[in-house]
Amino acid sequence: MPPSPKPDAQLIARRREPIMQDARPPFPLRLWHWTTARVLYTSAIIILILYLVRAARETFTLFLFAILFAYFLAPLVNRLEKPLRSRIAAIGAVYLLLAGVITGLIFLLAPTLSEQTRDLAVKLPELLNRASSGELLQAFAQKHHWPADRVNAIQSILQNHSDALSTIGADIGRSLAKPATHIWWLLLIPILAIFFLKDGEKIAANIGGIASDPEDRILINGLTADVNVMLGSYIRSQMILALLTLVAYSLVLSVLRVPYALILGPLAGFLEFIPVVGPAIAALCALLIPALAGYSHMLLLLAFIAIWRLLQDYVNAPRIMGKSLEINPLLQIFAVLAGGEIAGVVGALVSVPVAAILRIIWRRMHQNSRDQSSTSYRQSSIAQPAASD
Repeated sequence: MPPSPKPDAQLIARRREPIMQDARPPFPLRLWHWTTARVLYTSAIIILILYLVRAARETFTLFLFAILFAYFLAPLVNRLEKPLRSRIAAIGAVYLLLAGVITGLIFLLAPTLSEQTRDLAVKLPELLNRASSGELLQAFAQKHHWPADRVNAIQSILQNHSDALSTIGADIGRSLAKPATHIWWLLLIPILAIFFLKDGEKIAANIGGIASDPEDRILINGLTADVNVMLGSYIRSQMILALLTLVAYSLVLSVLRVPYALILGPLAGFLEFIPVVGPAIAALCALLIPALAGYSHMLLLLAFIAIWRLLQDYVNAPRIMGKSLEINPLLQIFAVLAGGEIAGVVGALVSVPVAAILRIIWRRMHQNSRDQSSTSYRQSSIAQPAASD
C-alpha cells in the first residue's frame, strides 16, 4: 500500500517555514509596520489633544464644570420629564426650584454671613500679627496653665519658621483667591448645563458614531457608558456629602458659638469636593480661625471635628458613594496634589474624576486587547486541526 502524501506535504511545509521567516526584511525595516504606524498616529493625536487642552484649559474647565453640574441635576430632570411630558419643561422646573432655594437661603443667611465675612476680613490681619508675635500663644497658655518651657519651645519654633509660614500662607491665599477671578462662571455654568441636560444622550450617541470599525464603535460606546455611570454616581454622591458637611458644620458650630460659624460651614462643604485633602484643610481652618479669634472651647470643637470625620468617612461615604470610583486613597491624594499643582484649586477639584476616567479607559482597552487575543487564539486553535485534516 503506497504511503499517504499528507505527511510529505506537511514536512515540506514545515521545512519552508524557517525559510519564510528568514526572508523577512532586516531589523530597521521591520520597525515600520502598519501596527507601528497606527501607534505613532494615535500617539500624535493624543499629544495634539493634550496640547489643545492645556492651551484652552480655562474653557475646558468651564465646560467640565457645566457637565458635572448637569450630572447633578440629571436625576431630577429625568424624574420630572415623564409627568411634564417634555424634557425642556422638566429642565425649566428644576431650574425654577433651584433658583427658589438659593433665593430663600440668600434672604435667610445673607445678613449674618455678610457681617461675619466683613468682620473676619477686618480682624484677620490683626489676628495673624498677634499669632506671629506670640501674643495669642501666651494668652492661650495662661488660660490653660501651660508650663513656661512648653510655651517657649513652641514660640521658638514659630519664630524660627516665621518666614516659611508666611510664604505658605501667602501661597494658600493666592490659590484660594484665584477662583474669585472666575466668578462670572457661576452664570455660565448653569446656562451651559442646560444644553448638556437637553442633548446629553445625542452627544453620547454621536461620540460612538465617530468610529467606522464596528469593534472600535463597541469599545467607544462601552467607554461612554462606563464614564456616564461613574460621573453620575460620583457627582451626586459628592454633592450629598458636601451638603451634609455644610449643614453639620454650620449647625454644630453655631450651637457651640464658634466665631465665624457661617463662614466655616460653607467652606467645609466646598472643600468636601476635594477628596482626602479637602476635609483635612477644612478641619484645620475650623480649628485655626477660632483659635486665633480667642475661642475658649477648643476641645469641644476638636471632638466634634474628629467624630464628624469618623462618621463621614466610615458611615456616610461608604453608604452614599459605594464603589463609584474604585480608586486607591493614595492615588486620590496623588491626583489631588498633581491637579492642584497643574491648575490650582480647579485642578484639585476635577483631578479625581479625571483619574477615574483614565482608569476606565485603561481597563476597557486592556479588556478589549485580552478579548482580541483570546479570539485570535481560538481561531488559530480551530485552524490547526482543519489544516492537519
